[in-house]
Amino acid sequence: MTIFSDSAFDNHEQVVFASDPETGLKAIIAVHNTNLGPSLGGCRMWPYASEQEAIHDVLRLSRGMTYKSALVNLPLGGGKSVIIGNPRSDKSPALFQAVGRAVERLNGRYIVAEDVGTTPADMQEIARQTRHVGGINDGKDAERTGDPSPFTAYGVFIGLKEAVKFRQGNDDLTGMRVAVQGLGNVGFHLCAMLHNAGAELIVADINPAAVERATTELGATAVSIDEILSVNADILAPCALGGVINDISIGKLKAGIIAGAANNQLEADRHGEMLRDMGVLYAPDYVINAGGVVEVHYCRQGRPVAETKRHIESIGETVREIFTRAARENKSTGFVADRLAEERFGKAA
Repeated sequence: MTIFSDSAFDNHEQVVFASDPETGLKAIIAVHNTNLGPSLGGCRMWPYASEQEAIHDVLRLSRGMTYKSALVNLPLGGGKSVIIGNPRSDKSPALFQAVGRAVERLNGRYIVAEDVGTTPADMQEIARQTRHVGGINDGKDAERTGDPSPFTAYGVFIGLKEAVKFRQGNDDLTGMRVAVQGLGNVGFHLCAMLHNAGAELIVADINPAAVERATTELGATAVSIDEILSVNADILAPCALGGVINDISIGKLKAGIIAGAANNQLEADRHGEMLRDMGVLYAPDYVINAGGVVEVHYCRQGRPVAETKRHIESIGETVREIFTRAARENKSTGFVADRLAEERFGKAA
């Protein structure tokens, strides 16, 4: 398989392979679309099973960033980068500085930020070689640590409440059972917000310490990874990796709403149609998880956190428009979200 025949290739403007023998860097940078502005997207470090798997991942993620930035009304395009390697054992300052040099060679067409397997400290190393990097703490605002996770979680929380309001007429979460799959930085922040809003939490994660923290601090009920997608809950919030809504899992779902932080939750577009036919209200992931992108953009501009939060709150309006159009046109929410994004970034026919 080649790049051009990959199912995730969507007329990407540019795909760059970067290597550095001294550090062992093997990375791919994908620039999907820059109609609205320079592409922005995180740098993911993952021990991919094959180079083709890494290519597919960076293509689908960069495309998603174009749609995400358009729907959250940012003057940005979509891009992404991946490093083939184990984030627990293969990291070094020199490796991320090599990433920075690769980003710098793109002359501002791509802005890199934190993602799965990378941290604000890694971004600091990248910033030694390029200014085209986001998620750097400037130390001027106590709420701004360089970690976009709380802002991503806030957007998901806003979108989740909008889904509840669309379904039941109000956004009161008191007593609602929310199943959260994945308790990483975003997932745990979301759990804290849901707990404070009165929701009952059911959680699962591959990390026992994260599960114990959620049960101890937030009163969550723990279930196994195998159980979390099919538990009896009002809302399912996937906050781990993508593709969890698939041919196997979809028939086991009991939640009436799906609203979570994970990217590419639907394994295929047809699963969105299946959810609609089942009466499940799906808040498209790349719409409601855009809060981190907003924070990276505002942080780079030196604008206050209060402005970031106000912009993130506008996610609710977009979600409402998507739900309303989907119901009126009898289309899946994912289909409507895609068309709305394409209207905004001007996708060529």
